[in-house]
Amino acid sequence: MAVLGVLRWLWGAALALAALQPIAAAAMERSVLVLGRISDDPKAHYDQLKPLLDYVVPRMRDVGIREGRILMAKDAQQMASYLRRGRVDWVTETSGTGMALEQRAGARPLLLTERNGVSSYRSVFFVRRDSPVTRLEDLRGRTLAMQSVLSTSAYLVPAMTLLDHGVQPEILLSPKDVPAADSVGYVFARSELNISTYVHKRLVDAGVISNLDWEDARSVPPAFRTDLRVIHRSEPLPRALEMVRRDLDPAVRRRLQEVLLEASRDPQARVALHKFFGTTGFHAVDPANQRALARLRAGLVRVRMEVE
Repeated sequence: MAVLGVLRWLWGAALALAALQPIAAAAMERSVLVLGRISDDPKAHYDQLKPLLDYVVPRMRDVGIREGRILMAKDAQQMASYLRRGRVDWVTETSGTGMALEQRAGARPLLLTERNGVSSYRSVFFVRRDSPVTRLEDLRGRTLAMQSVLSTSAYLVPAMTLLDHGVQPEILLSPKDVPAADSVGYVFARSELNISTYVHKRLVDAGVISNLDWEDARSVPPAFRTDLRVIHRSEPLPRALEMVRRDLDPAVRRRLQEVLLEASRDPQARVALHKFFGTTGFHAVDPANQRALARLRAGLVRVRMEVE
């Protein structure tokens, strides 16, 4: 009987321990801040993300954060799943992808991100200088080079802008494909340099990139620039965003916002910020940028419904 009693006690203790494990795991996860990034080069991005995470975590001990982790996703769908399931707390992304994560997973904008001294940018449509095209409406029946569906300035905003001007984008199989007479046919060139090359070599009629890339000789070589001209610039939009999951502890959210806002004024954060995609500061989302993000949200829905 004594042995049976001991066995029963051990069994009860095991059950009690098992019941406590989910609680312990949940408590541990609440002490971990997970920074996420959509990446096609996880190793390079890890090295860019880790220094800032190491700077942030020790400054969040007062809200229970003891550890930082990084979790990469291959695309926006996977990152949205991570956010919905609480596996990622904080994501740094372009404004277009940020709004996509808001729609897919309820993620919320935390701060605007300034990179290399620039907090906003535009999409720039351009053609060869000898082209008869002078406005977006003239692109009907012609071809346009964009970057990829992941690009805000070289896909999402251009598609939104074309729709706003009554021009329907239509994806082509290749630059040699012929678009319908009442639409503009677009192809993906994968890089800004390829886009300017496609236009300069007359493979397509027009291209679109950000104004930052338009001014960068690595994207538009000086030998090309003399033969090109701009036909349209979009409204400005935030260059990048820091997003957080919708159910993040409000105390953690507020403290993360405070730490990031203070980082741009802290000399100890300078190297970490530079590695963090050339970040030079974080800013609160002011009314003008709230309106820009609202346009982006509406445009994202329209592009999905009418283009994709």
